[in-house]
Amino acid sequence: METTLTGLDRLLDLEALFDGLEPGPPREIAWQPVHTVYVPGDRVTDSVVSDWGHAATELLHKHLFSPTELAALFELDPDLATPVHDRLRKKLAVEPIEDLRVDFEDGYGVRDQSEEDGHVESAAAAIAAMHAAETLPRRWGLRVRSFADGDPQRSIRTLDGFLTTVVKRAGELPRGFTVTFPKVLVEAHLGQFVRCLEALEGALGLEPHTLRFEMQVEAPQTVLILQRSAGLVPSLGGRLAAAHFGVFDYTAAIGLPPHEQRLDHPACDYARNVMQTALAGTGVELSDGSLAAAPASDSAEDVNSLLRRHSALVRHSLSNGYYQGWDMHPSHLISRFATVYSFHLALYEDYLERVRAWEEKLEGVGGVLDEPATIKTLVAALARADHALC
Repeated sequence: METTLTGLDRLLDLEALFDGLEPGPPREIAWQPVHTVYVPGDRVTDSVVSDWGHAATELLHKHLFSPTELAALFELDPDLATPVHDRLRKKLAVEPIEDLRVDFEDGYGVRDQSEEDGHVESAAAAIAAMHAAETLPRRWGLRVRSFADGDPQRSIRTLDGFLTTVVKRAGELPRGFTVTFPKVLVEAHLGQFVRCLEALEGALGLEPHTLRFEMQVEAPQTVLILQRSAGLVPSLGGRLAAAHFGVFDYTAAIGLPPHEQRLDHPACDYARNVMQTALAGTGVELSDGSLAAAPASDSAEDVNSLLRRHSALVRHSLSNGYYQGWDMHPSHLISRFATVYSFHLALYEDYLERVRAWEEKLEGVGGVLDEPATIKTLVAALARADHALC
């Protein structure tokens, strides 16, 4: 081939060109819980998981006993409703909660010091009992108070007492632990929290990097931290496991009226997009927030209204690339799992066929001309579906 330019080695400093670029192998899609269930610290018992499962199953049997009823409520294809209904019944019986968070922040409130100490011990004892009985969810942990609340010592005392009691009673720190760190208004608080985790590891004799945390994005300041701090994740030494969006604190902080404090508000979409952009490729998991509502009564009208609304919010999250969210009431388990299952099952075979066509170099199957980037998303979507449906 005839060319014109000469001396490309002078024009291109190849070492400088690729400095700092370490793409490495493609990141494997690991299992991620589809939800986090928040339970106030004073209400956690060793039966909390089964209690939620039983409550959700009773609602399912009373209001959505058949696949036909499920299809009508969630507007599902009748052929899809049967496998979704079957999976939902089995899930509520076997694993109603995938990720349990013992809440010592907003869901718990401000208590007397000795009262909170007592609830820390009782909640930790419940966790140890679940571990012994093999009923502890695959993910579990607690939410402590924010340093921005003005009492960081109470926050760390709760974390310390909780971990100390769990380790003492269980003989180890059970797998799957994480701690949620809310209301991050100052970036320096993240570094201070990391140092506390490091100190706790040493004091408890845990392996390095055993203790990781989730930061909550629930204030404009947190969004700005993510926007301007490209080195945030590396600066935390691999301790940041996830970022969870907090819809109610965030919408209140930016001045939305009460009736617009909703997960699918465009302002929330913006914050979530910043989270996605800032944390893309870092391995930090993303989670959406919650619907802070329960059925107004046991009537079919009120229960179905709540389930339909929650399902729409879950679908909004899934459609925007948020595959995890918060659940605050047993009824949410029905709409959460039903929506997740239908979302993944609806296009699973189509996605699989497109990947096969690409691998076999078949062009335009079904009129779709897939790009390499799309194939990557198809493979990732199939992996997430496999994890969610297992």
